[in-house]
Amino acid sequence: MTNSSFQTHVSMKKLLLIASLLFSASVHAEKGHIADDAMIYVHNGPSNEYRIITRIRSGTAVDILKRDSKTKYVQVRMPKGRIGWVEPTAVDPGDSISVRLPKLQSSLDKSQTTVSEQSVQIEKLQSESKTMREKSQLLTSEVAELNATIKELNFKIESSDESNLMRWFTHGGLVALGGVILGLILPYFPKRRKQKDEWF
Repeated sequence: MTNSSFQTHVSMKKLLLIASLLFSASVHAEKGHIADDAMIYVHNGPSNEYRIITRIRSGTAVDILKRDSKTKYVQVRMPKGRIGWVEPTAVDPGDSISVRLPKLQSSLDKSQTTVSEQSVQIEKLQSESKTMREKSQLLTSEVAELNATIKELNFKIESSDESNLMRWFTHGGLVALGGVILGLILPYFPKRRKQKDEWF
């Protein structure tokens, strides 16, 4: 193997090792963000004794890679892939408020839309309920009127039957009385004599 080939082989191994380390770190990374209250200095080691390599603004999203067991400093990966260490109080887990706020606003907008739609639906149902109550009251009134009419007609029919019965009794009584009177005076009428036929 030539010297050039050997260097190329070593370089490839280094690249593969770095790539595998970065992949491993990204798999185990925890989402976090820089605390929302200050500009934070980033060190190249797990304490403030190490050199400052950059600054990072509050609210910036980072990947939390690991924590130092002694100093509690947190190793983070910044948006452009650079890795450094920050104070433990400088990092909060999860999304920053600048990321959460639009989500909360969207959720609030959806809730307000839902409430508005439900209010419209409630008003519609209340209107339909009122209409149904009015129809029910109208039907109840009509039923009461029909019952009153039926009662009145029944009374008229009963009264008519009694009147007809009395009329028939009266007519029958008059006919009977006339018969009695006729029977009493009929004997007093002169009898007509029969003429005898004479045969000569």
